[in-house]
Amino acid sequence: MHILFAGGGTAGHINPALAIAGYIREKHPDAHISYIGTPDKLEAKLVPEKGYNFRTISVAGFQRKITLKNVGKNISAACKAVTSSLNARRILKEIQPDVVVGTGGYVSGPVLREAVKLGIKTVIHEQNAFPGVTTKMLAPSVDAVLLAMPEAEKYLKLNKKPIITGNPIRKELLNMTYEDARNKLGFDSRPMILSFGGSLGARHINEAVSGLIEWHNGSERFYHIHGTGKSGYDSVINYFKEKNITLSDKIDIREYIKNMDVCMAAADLVICRAGAITLSELSACGKPAVLIPSPYVAENHQYHNAMTLKNIGAAEIIEEKDLTPQKLIDVVSKLIDNKGKLSSMSAAAKSNAITDANERIYEVIMQLYTGA
Repeated sequence: MHILFAGGGTAGHINPALAIAGYIREKHPDAHISYIGTPDKLEAKLVPEKGYNFRTISVAGFQRKITLKNVGKNISAACKAVTSSLNARRILKEIQPDVVVGTGGYVSGPVLREAVKLGIKTVIHEQNAFPGVTTKMLAPSVDAVLLAMPEAEKYLKLNKKPIITGNPIRKELLNMTYEDARNKLGFDSRPMILSFGGSLGARHINEAVSGLIEWHNGSERFYHIHGTGKSGYDSVINYFKEKNITLSDKIDIREYIKNMDVCMAAADLVICRAGAITLSELSACGKPAVLIPSPYVAENHQYHNAMTLKNIGAAEIIEEKDLTPQKLIDVVSKLIDNKGKLSSMSAAAKSNAITDANERIYEVIMQLYTGA
């Protein structure tokens, strides 16, 4: 059995592919797994680390805003569109996979398009509530469309019913209990806030969370772990130094949260972006959240993601244009001491959880492989 994955650009496209690939490898240790990505994006680092056969094609998206600079980019993208299809076809003929699985990003477009032409079985998995351009383009022609969120269906032109699978969830998150996590961190019964803006950092979130920390610092009412991201740590630490503020030992500011499974499980309230995988993890863990969707992503898809939890009562949303320290303080202060509200939000989040996404996706791939 030879399964080929195509997806890249961001961790949101790569990690689901790696999770599914890992699950297949567990079930079939002798399975051959390949991956096509771009040579200069994150997948070029992450995929080889997992030991999978990694091939590359060069592809780029078109710029919608017309400027002189973007005209040049679009000419380059048009040239890459032709060469990427030719290269994808060459690789497909060479390695002859049984099933091709696309998880999004520009690179999956030419790979799955050429696979369809060659009669190879194809699957596309969409992580977001608002589908990306590549998913919209491929959905009518692939053999199976897998959606993490049912809300995505209304944006797609489909020739067959999509399959709701959810997003793959890291095993360690599913296996960690609230009690075990609190014990690992040495926390008592006081509530804990977990906040983060991503591995690279999010300036506006760091600024607002700094104000939130200043507000509750010294009160000893609750714990707070904040991940600043790579670019934000110094600025957050300097914020408190410049104000001559000594932080309580109940506050833990880190550049990167390496034990996310423990911190997520121990949290009573999470403040974060609204990436698809993060929201799936919040639901799986039953965590109430204050979501701050990134406005810098394609089609504003994080806002659509966030609304899936907002609509069922599992989260509050603060759009970045409205985000201030005081706004965040107002929202958090109404939630963190309200155990009844947090409990109802937690139950709503759990009701939205799909914890067997890997198995659901695997079953579809195997049905296509076996022809069942």
